[in-house]
Amino acid sequence: MQTILGSGGAIGIPLAKELINYMQDIRLVSRNPKKVNESDVLFPLDVNDFSQLDKAIAGSEVVYVCIGFEYNYRVWREIWPPFLQAVINACKRHKAKMVFFDNVYMYARTAIPFMTEESPLLPPSRKGEIRLKLHQMIMDEVEKNSLTALIARSADFYGPDNNNSMLKIMVADNLIKGKKAQAFGNLNSIHTYTYTPDAAKATALLGNTPDAFNQIWHLPTTKEKITAQHWIELIAGELHKDVKIQKVPTWMVKLLGIFIPVMKEFPEMLYQYDQDYIFDSSKFEKRFGITATSPHDGVREMLADLNK
Repeated sequence: MQTILGSGGAIGIPLAKELINYMQDIRLVSRNPKKVNESDVLFPLDVNDFSQLDKAIAGSEVVYVCIGFEYNYRVWREIWPPFLQAVINACKRHKAKMVFFDNVYMYARTAIPFMTEESPLLPPSRKGEIRLKLHQMIMDEVEKNSLTALIARSADFYGPDNNNSMLKIMVADNLIKGKKAQAFGNLNSIHTYTYTPDAAKATALLGNTPDAFNQIWHLPTTKEKITAQHWIELIAGELHKDVKIQKVPTWMVKLLGIFIPVMKEFPEMLYQYDQDYIFDSSKFEKRFGITATSPHDGVREMLADLNK
């Protein structure tokens, strides 16, 4: 049995589709879980009741932590550490391995132009401090040999079934509505994005590769050096729209937060858009011989999903 905590999200859904290639016994855990594969076992979970986590994890060989809480610092601070501690405790109790799906917020500002698994951990944001704490909680247990775990790390991502991607919210959605695409920071800076089906396929592979555990992995991400401007042009081209762009300064991000809640929490993350943002996944590619989907193909699939 392998279990996905957060089975209904942008990673959980494609991950369930991939795990069926390894085994039939998959447990999907979320507030209102829905089957992805016919043989899936559903387990409704109230994330505020940590006592349910033990039952959700019992009998699992591998537990994938893909859950996403509201994009809000206060929520992250209050829920993430105790939630993860409960997951760790349950995994230890039931001798389950853990795969933690992570982002790049804990990396130092100076690491953003070229991030590897060895990049310095010195987050410049409050939400990054929370992510660093989660990283340390896991790796401390690994170092004590009390938990078998790995961290699967992704860059900003895009793809089907993903309503929170900046490429969808600020570019595709606006262009479809006949509005200008919106962009943060320097349009000429490189920004690599991870395609969610690639992330899911790689996460499933890692979780089913015994010697991949007890280390950190960057999930396969394009090596094409595509700028923010170029991403917008790719999306506009697929939509047959003119390339019209509105630069979004910090004050406007705060204003957008009135209408788009996720934007309210975003000003502290804008440092990622003022410089090149290159996420290197060479370690994974060399180990498994798998490379990322072309951005052209990824954008095409993302837009096709929007038209369903």
